[in-house]
Amino acid sequence: MAEFFDALTEDHIAMIVAQPVFFVATAAADARINLSPKGLADTLRVLSPTRVAYLDLGGSGNETNAHLMADGRITVMVCNFQQPALILRIYGTGRAVLPADSEWEDLAAHFALLPGTRQIFDIAVESVQTSCGWGVPLMEFDRQRETLTKYHRQADPGVWREKYIARNRSIDGLPARPTDRYIAGEAGTVSE
Repeated sequence: MAEFFDALTEDHIAMIVAQPVFFVATAAADARINLSPKGLADTLRVLSPTRVAYLDLGGSGNETNAHLMADGRITVMVCNFQQPALILRIYGTGRAVLPADSEWEDLAAHFALLPGTRQIFDIAVESVQTSCGWGVPLMEFDRQRETLTKYHRQADPGVWREKYIARNRSIDGLPARPTDRYIAGEAGTVSE
């Protein structure tokens, strides 16, 4: 049976923190629905019962950025793959905060920035839904993949910039804010 809440409870937060993966869904009018799995240790943060954020690394596209610019709606889903069975959905509105933005330093302080970090999505929680999760399998976590962070550590900054700055549109042609990678250890700067 689904239950709705106006904000995250302490039990919700404890479940979220314990999960190694979460899913993000966005959509915009006349565009495809984007659904992305997210992993990497500690990239989802509960900032308050009505605010969450997640660290985003450069990947295959920038759909979430484009959809949030066009529509603002976002859903974050977390499943408990252990006991007790539970699915938790956070419905809200979000926005991308980039390293060049004035809010970056304050928001980035909540994370250990990873190679390839390009933005943080800041999400205002509008409602929370839980459901049974009885159809979700029990699974054991093995380890995080190192492939994405390894790729970003080894990437030539000029080649990376050319590739990802060119991805300033969604697959449906919606504009996205051009992003660049944060350089770990150089607070407030982005790669040139």
